[in-house]
Amino acid sequence: MRSSPRPRITRLLAALAVLAAGAGTLAAPGPATAAANIVTNPGFESGLAGWTCSAASGAQAVSSPVHGGAAALQATAAGPDVARCEQKISVKPSSSYTLSAWVRGGYVFLGATGTGTTDVSTWASSSSAYTQLSRTFTTGASTTSVTVYLNSWYGQGAYQADDIVLDGPPGDGGPVDTEPPTVPGGLTVGGATASSLALSWTASTDNSGTVARYEVSRDNAAPVGAGAGTSYTATGLAAKTTYGFRVRACDTAGNCSAYGPSVSGTTKEGGGNDGQLPKRVLVGYLHASFANGSGYIRMRDVPAEWDIINLAFGEPTSVTSGDIRFRQCPVAECANVESEEEFIAGIREKQAAGKKVLISIGGQNGQVQLTSAAARDKFVQSVSAIIDKYGLNGLDIDFEGHSLYFNRGDTDFKNPTTPVIVNLISALKTLKARYGARFVLTMAPETFFVQLGYQFYGGGQTGADSRAGSYLPVIYAMRDDLTLLHVQDYNSGPITGLDNQYHTMGTHDFHVAMTDMLLAGFPVAGGGGTFPPLRQDQVAFGLPAAQYAGNGYTTVAEVQKAVDCLARGSNCGSYRPRGVYPGLRGLMTWSINWDKYNNFEFSKNHRRHLDSLP
Repeated sequence: MRSSPRPRITRLLAALAVLAAGAGTLAAPGPATAAANIVTNPGFESGLAGWTCSAASGAQAVSSPVHGGAAALQATAAGPDVARCEQKISVKPSSSYTLSAWVRGGYVFLGATGTGTTDVSTWASSSSAYTQLSRTFTTGASTTSVTVYLNSWYGQGAYQADDIVLDGPPGDGGPVDTEPPTVPGGLTVGGATASSLALSWTASTDNSGTVARYEVSRDNAAPVGAGAGTSYTATGLAAKTTYGFRVRACDTAGNCSAYGPSVSGTTKEGGGNDGQLPKRVLVGYLHASFANGSGYIRMRDVPAEWDIINLAFGEPTSVTSGDIRFRQCPVAECANVESEEEFIAGIREKQAAGKKVLISIGGQNGQVQLTSAAARDKFVQSVSAIIDKYGLNGLDIDFEGHSLYFNRGDTDFKNPTTPVIVNLISALKTLKARYGARFVLTMAPETFFVQLGYQFYGGGQTGADSRAGSYLPVIYAMRDDLTLLHVQDYNSGPITGLDNQYHTMGTHDFHVAMTDMLLAGFPVAGGGGTFPPLRQDQVAFGLPAAQYAGNGYTTVAEVQKAVDCLARGSNCGSYRPRGVYPGLRGLMTWSINWDKYNNFEFSKNHRRHLDSLP
């Protein structure tokens, strides 16, 4: 993929939206008071006394592993239950507090709600040893209690927590509000599109006079905040699918009502792949963080022809950090760039129209090497933060350059051993498990990393580049979770096809030969076995949108000859594919911006042609 010709420093603007994460102290501290731990039973030496845990969590005090003392909390996330344990604590208004805990396990969260200012949370993934989490906050002018909590994440298994501390002045002993608001009523679900449903309900009341927020649970999953209003739009849904919703109300003290009755709604029909995508798709990269000479396009102005919009790019802070950052294009480079609020609103508009918006990681300048478990975990954390911040539908992997490679002796694509490959696979599986079946995962490797593996495989052949074929283990490992593979049929040297002839980019035969290898399968060089074919609906092929967008530009006529040959078995050239593939998913291009620069030649012509296929 072509990227900006200069390095770009990015800034992470993220927090886990589903947990309403906040940052540290935002207001001046209150009157000086000696700090003290005001948590009841902070080390779980008295079992679960003082704590309330979700019924399905199996929460208990265990004697091992502990951080200090003789006991620790252990709870298990299973199904839609994230194993939350919480405690309501009396506090002083307008006062500063520090919340901390020692935790162990996969994705353990610590937070506080009902602060009256900015609720806070943080998380860590540390399966083998305890690690400390900490956040600070200031209570609001009328806040007399907060709720501190711990929980895990879907399907992450058991976690432990110990030595929970809330340092700050205790409450004055006055009455603590423990009365929740009334249950919201009159829930209706309507306004269906192919990817969204609109909810509304009647307002609750509270003894304090204020309902702080409403929370919506979809299909009995963990709730998401819906603000203080009485309406909410659920987005990113699958087409022609029924969902159940429940709503509850919460007050400023952190008391939440019971959920109201569940009400169902069904999205409209929207195409194949269980409604995730249309039968034929156009995939385009949007220059979201740089201009690159082709002009900036605001998110809301992306033409309707594009089904998947990949935000280019998220890049690492260093090659091996795993810490991925994304920022919008700076005003100095993109004078017409929209505000962050407008950018996010544009994403929501596209999603409401059935489009998928993904963060693309890497690009020409963004090399990512996950050489360690720490880098792997940071990758998961930072990518999740970007997805949650912008409400994205998934992730595109565009690792180029030296991001992936084999160590000598790594010869079996089904059982790779090189850390950068093993850790990437692990990270992608973790992200897929976290976001579930509707998470869109795409990849955009160059031919060097895929089809070249038929002739050269970098892990075992003497003299072969160590990067040759290095995407194959990743594609194979993720084949059941991969939404779409669109290999870059450009910026490529000649590649040997299944006819054992070299094929050169820029012609329909090149696209047919390269795509045929993915749909028919091929033996991997060096005796590594046969790379099995992908499903037809998982495969598209990638092209430059214009001559100035990349080497290997192919005319509209040649591209459509390739599509006809693959999908219809007609209009073929000298290369004859091993089969006819009527389920071929579509086309990808670099980029949406270059397509506009080229008077929309790519999107207008190829949208019509794809839609003409049976």
